[in-house]
Amino acid sequence: MGLDMYAWQVKPEYALGDFEVARGDDDENLLDELHYWRKHHDLHGWMERLYRTKGGTNPDFNCIKVRLTSEDLDRLEKDVRDNQLPQTKGFFFGDNPPNEDSIQRDMLFINKARAAIAGGMAVYYDSWW
Repeated sequence: MGLDMYAWQVKPEYALGDFEVARGDDDENLLDELHYWRKHHDLHGWMERLYRTKGGTNPDFNCIKVRLTSEDLDRLEKDVRDNQLPQTKGFFFGDNPPNEDSIQRDMLFINKARAAIAGGMAVYYDSWW
């Protein structure tokens, strides 16, 4: 058990705002996994802060999607490069401080997410702990 984190690319017709993805008649390929992290707690904290900024109110940021825009990715890139992800703790989150490998993996995600958005897809972050 622990913090599992995902980024999904979603066909635009299934994107319903900042926190929801529609269910269609044909759910095949509705969500396509774009990236996966395990126990990257500080990135999870950054995503929770984004969720709250966009108006999210659920006190438990767990199994909740939040949509990422190009502008969000620009802010995330800056915060990753400047080592400004918020220190985040949780019982199931682990204790993995940022390092060069995690920065490179985050940049890989950011590049994949930008490419998905440029290709007309919506990108959502989701987690489960």
